Amino acid sequence: MIKKLKITALILFGCAISFKADAQEQQVNITYKINTDKSVDFSYEKPDPGTYTVMLKFNNLTNSTGQSEQVFNIKGYSGNFLTLRPQNKEQGIGFSYRYSYIRGRLDPKYNAGFVYLLPYKKGSKVTATETVWIGSKYFGKTSPEDWKAYRFYTNNEDTVTAIRKGVVVEIKDLYDTEKMDGVEFTNNANKIVIEHPDGTLATYTDFKKGTIMVKLGQTVFPETALGINSKVNGRGRFNISLSIIYLKTSDLESTNSLYGFVTPHFDTSDSGDTILITQKEYTAADTPEIIGKELSKKELKKALNN
Repeated sequence: MIKKLKITALILFGCAISFKADAQEQQVNITYKINTDKSVDFSYEKPDPGTYTVMLKFNNLTNSTGQSEQVFNIKGYSGNFLTLRPQNKEQGIGFSYRYSYIRGRLDPKYNAGFVYLLPYKKGSKVTATETVWIGSKYFGKTSPEDWKAYRFYTNNEDTVTAIRKGVVVEIKDLYDTEKMDGVEFTNNANKIVIEHPDGTLATYTDFKKGTIMVKLGQTVFPETALGINSKVNGRGRFNISLSIIYLKTSDLESTNSLYGFVTPHFDTSDSGDTILITQKEYTAADTPEIIGKELSKKELKKALNN
């Protein structure tokens, strides 16, 4: 989930002297433009529409009132996010800078009691199991205090559906799941990440290869078909993994988890507001009031007709 990039550049009165990038997989590219009035515009480009938090740090900043360290939320594929203006309009701005970034909106205000749908169509019977953090299970690390993630098992191969309205911001569909039946643990997981309107992120993991039904940038509604579950990490059973997280700190040097974990409430046939009990079977529901609370009338009609 975490994508980092640190860039070091030295600009002296508008002249670029050096530029260095040290990331293998660059998700956010920040550039600058010097204007005729000697102001400097900073802009970004990225391959997905999701929200990122960018930490921009200036050294040797001269002839500008800009702050030495600033944090920005950026979303969409491109845009401008900062303009530096010269104090002395007859001279250019001198500065060096570096930046880092991470997926997610920093410290979003979310409703901890929000009710989600189960990740399968109405009437599907699923067994929910709380999962153990892989860091503690395999690497002897302490799990985050608020850790919460589930696996949802079905007796047969089934379609996984969206639990809430959101935008698809990441898709990975690379791994041959047929060859991983019975594997206890692997990082090679086909997944979808969906950003919700409140800034939380839902990660659906372990789709069967080649079955993902949505596209990057697509807005999905509750019960939108996402893909087919697989037997990866399921010990022979069909399943999908689901966690809901939010970015709680922009300190990329922290040894603690940068993300907080949401304990979700779910709509089930037994109750419209349930915190799941591990190893218990539930039947998926689709209460219209729960489906429609974030949708326009047009979106609700489309969702209910799916």
